[in-house]
Amino acid sequence: MSDNSTASNKNTEKSLFAQRFRGYFPVVIDVETAGFNAQTDALLEIAATTLTLDEVSGKFSLDETIHFNVDPFEGANLEKAALEFTGIDPTNPLRGAVDEKKAITEIFKLVRKKMKAAGCQRAIIVAHNAAFDLGFVNAVTERCLIKRSPFHPFVSFDTTTLSGLALGQTVLAKACIAAKIDFNNNEAHSALYDTEKTAELFCFIINKWQQLGGWPLIETEVEAVEEQNTPPQKEA
Repeated sequence: MSDNSTASNKNTEKSLFAQRFRGYFPVVIDVETAGFNAQTDALLEIAATTLTLDEVSGKFSLDETIHFNVDPFEGANLEKAALEFTGIDPTNPLRGAVDEKKAITEIFKLVRKKMKAAGCQRAIIVAHNAAFDLGFVNAVTERCLIKRSPFHPFVSFDTTTLSGLALGQTVLAKACIAAKIDFNNNEAHSALYDTEKTAELFCFIINKWQQLGGWPLIETEVEAVEEQNTPPQKEA
């Protein structure tokens, strides 16, 4: 069997989910924090939503969401302006907060389970202004001395960029409204709410792209047909 045939067989053995994002497993993440500096400012909330793919329709939808209120790590900075913006009181015992190692460990456990079931090799963070959320996830991973994260350390899918392209909007609330996704500003800036709305937005854009004929790649299919129909060149 030729190398080309072997490569082709390996590709067909991949799940449709794995084929869609080159083996990456997108997980929607949102964090609420006590500032902008991932190294010094506290993580206060984190939520993650996994996605599922209907292999018949080829459409993505929300699967499972996990959420934690988080206790600030020892010595963490708490910016007053950030707390006023989110409305989070880190000292409120009713938050039922856990330490950040517990939160990130449970999220990683869920991600690895879902990633394996989908036949993917590595997880990738999806977020609105993804560099911010990815920075905090990486910082928590490092602080907690976790050697292996399921997430790629610097690659991400940013719904700010995607919604700017697909909908002409970059603000999460406005992008959701443009996509006809219900959005309640009174519930915004909660990691749980924002994660699920970001996940809905991401699925809308990915599914719309498929509906418009953007996936599977037509060019790839045409090239494959042309290669099959091209007679071998005679040697001079």
